[in-house]
Amino acid sequence: MADILIVDDEPVHCDSLQLFLEENGHRVSIASSAEQAFDLVERTPFRALLLDIRLPGLDGLSAIPRLRSRLGDAPIIVMTAFGTLDTAMESLKLGVFEYLIKPFSLSDLRGVLRRALASEATAPADPVTPAPPAGDAEAPAIIGTSPAMQRIFNQIAMVASTDVPVLITGESGTGKEIVAQTIHRYSRRGGSRFVPVLLAALSPGLIESELFGHARGSYTGAESHRTGLLEQAAGGTVLLDELGDIPLSLQVKLLRAIEQREVSRVGEDLPRRIDARFLAATNRSLPDLIARGLFREDLYYRLGVYHIELPPLRDRREDIPELARHFLSRVSALHPSRGFSSAAMDELLNRPWRGNVRELRNAVEHAALVSRGTLIAPSHLPLPLGGLPPRPSGSGVSMRSEVERWLKERIANEDPQTWKARLHGELLTEVEDDLIELTMRLCQDNQSAACRVLGVDPKTLRSKLATASLKRRT
Repeated sequence: MADILIVDDEPVHCDSLQLFLEENGHRVSIASSAEQAFDLVERTPFRALLLDIRLPGLDGLSAIPRLRSRLGDAPIIVMTAFGTLDTAMESLKLGVFEYLIKPFSLSDLRGVLRRALASEATAPADPVTPAPPAGDAEAPAIIGTSPAMQRIFNQIAMVASTDVPVLITGESGTGKEIVAQTIHRYSRRGGSRFVPVLLAALSPGLIESELFGHARGSYTGAESHRTGLLEQAAGGTVLLDELGDIPLSLQVKLLRAIEQREVSRVGEDLPRRIDARFLAATNRSLPDLIARGLFREDLYYRLGVYHIELPPLRDRREDIPELARHFLSRVSALHPSRGFSSAAMDELLNRPWRGNVRELRNAVEHAALVSRGTLIAPSHLPLPLGGLPPRPSGSGVSMRSEVERWLKERIANEDPQTWKARLHGELLTEVEDDLIELTMRLCQDNQSAACRVLGVDPKTLRSKLATASLKRRT
């Protein structure tokens, strides 16, 4: 049994937590503001505190120092539905025990509370103080307020101040390199180099030299000494990107470099010490590669000490408006736009986004260019990855039904002997002419923009426009 204080201004949430905790044998007090909590901690030696961040008056994080002065080492568990990377980092700096994302399950709370109360029996660990992020105004930001992204913020906050290797996985375009850069910026190494190594892009014959360096004369063409990428990251962070594409022959040498903190340049016997943190990223399933004998299990466990799995954009659609406005603001200087129409935003919210955040960014930049400073409409957006949108089901007119209608009309009114000779070419010509005409209209006669939408080169487009113009005159 423990005395527990809940500080939250949502009565329904408080009632639910109180009922659950009392059923588990605890005594519960409730405060709806930080100011009420200050009065309660003066009278009762609470053994744990559940604290919401958004409160009327003083916010939860700002209240922690004063609460801590009365609670001593009692664990503080922060609760929030509106977390950001900054709040996660600040919570860690203030020494909170756990950072729970609303809505959380009662079973999750039970586990956290059990660990929190057990921690009282041991000497409390010193709060981890994350380094302030390196000052870089152009550094890419991680955007999102969805529960999925709040969990990512919490993970970044927990791991940034350590030196453990981190494995970042997720589909292509989810932002794995940006997460790696953020971990680096908030770490004690943030003032040193961040060295991304795109393993799949390195020449198979030179990959060892690129990573570890080489001595002069070690092979034909090695006319001078070369410092490898791992050495270049001295004091900083290395990102091993597309880790799943590294050849087996090199994996054992990479494992040794990570474990021993040293590399041997090609053509040298004397190892050189390195001081770098290792992060890795991949969109491939490493366990599957291990099962197929294509990836070393020991390297997987060495680099996967901590694992961050990034969600695809389709699993956090509530972040799309904020992401779209962010990307639009970044290109507004070159291609000013008044924003998104409601129809355009609905289109963004409903697309499949197979290319994830990267595809969304490209779509917004494209629309900003095509819209020419006007409100972005659905017509300004490029086609989704994978080609034309799927045919609508239920109501609406599909391309297939239109082709069928056109074909039936021609068959009914023409000599069957001419079908094979003419219909195929006529349909392609008619569809192409309409496609080009409509695209030029939507792009406001901007041929460069129309080329990007259609995927044709300018010479081809000019030729087809001239042909269409000739047809109209004749």
